Amino acid sequence: MAERGRVKVLGMWASPFVARVEMALRLKGVPYEYVSEDLGNKSEALLRYNPVYKKVPVLVHDGKPMAESAVIVEYIDEVWKDGYPIMPADPYERAQARFWARYADEKCNAAIYPVFSTASGEAQPKLVHEAQQCLKTLQTALEGKKFFGGDTVGYLDIIVGWYARWVPIIEELSGTSIVTEEELPLMKEWFDRILAVDVVRETLPPRDKLLALNKIRREQLISRASGVERQ
Repeated sequence: MAERGRVKVLGMWASPFVARVEMALRLKGVPYEYVSEDLGNKSEALLRYNPVYKKVPVLVHDGKPMAESAVIVEYIDEVWKDGYPIMPADPYERAQARFWARYADEKCNAAIYPVFSTASGEAQPKLVHEAQQCLKTLQTALEGKKFFGGDTVGYLDIIVGWYARWVPIIEELSGTSIVTEEELPLMKEWFDRILAVDVVRETLPPRDKLLALNKIRREQLISRASGVERQ
């Protein structure tokens, strides 16, 4: 019964977390309605469906809403069991996938963002080094594999797949090099491999459009930070 319910995604085109949900649905072959949200003027539906965080993505399945992209991806895998397998079948491997997903969200995301939001200068090399150290730890989960999920795209690939699009943009805007063949060879190869997967490449935002948006965002962040320093 649940599988036959209508599926709707409330999202914003440039959100990497929305991309996770869309990637999972597309891998499963689940049709869905996409509702674009203006995060500067949030809709009544978004506030009603996600009253706690008031953020995208929100998945609405058969009238029932849920938030938090990692939770939604697991839900999709559990509901549409006969489709493409996202979570590992082995309980230990599932636990490991969840562990690394949490590590990426709590540690790597927090380490990468300051490279984007900080003006080029003396602080940048230290920030780049910290981001690389986090990614080196994450990279250990790739050893001996084509993807984090093994021979095919899996749960962790969906969770961190957006790195392959966003990190090179951050590097270009900040004039830095984070994921290099010297420092992160497995991650560098995985970037190319994951972007060669049709569903992943087609789900992630267009590079040029994302670059233009994030150029403006970075300039705004740096301008605000310098304004605070002058006060």
